[in-house]
Amino acid sequence: MLELGKHANAALMFLLELGVLFSVGYWGFTVSPHWGVKLLAGPGGPALFIAVWALFGAGGGANATFPLTGLARAALEILWFGGGALALYASGLVAPALLFYALFIINAVLRLVWKQV
Repeated sequence: MLELGKHANAALMFLLELGVLFSVGYWGFTVSPHWGVKLLAGPGGPALFIAVWALFGAGGGANATFPLTGLARAALEILWFGGGALALYASGLVAPALLFYALFIINAVLRLVWKQV
């Protein structure tokens, strides 16, 4: 039963990663009434997040170009997932932002307890 929980937590981590990209993209398309800004920030925000994740966090660090560990990895995750929650908040979606960050905290604690990091 514990293995099922670990797999569910890993799936939640993946969904949260996708949620960050969606959140930042949504923010990008709502940040300004000008279409030029929307077309730059909408795909540009997620592209920037993807680049940072690929460089420092992909695959738990195993697939990253410059893998981070320890406190640096924790800081990356807090900034990455916090950025997703902040993007939702900045878009006016306060309750989803709080839910998103709460799910991240639960996921992170379970990954630490179950040594999934």
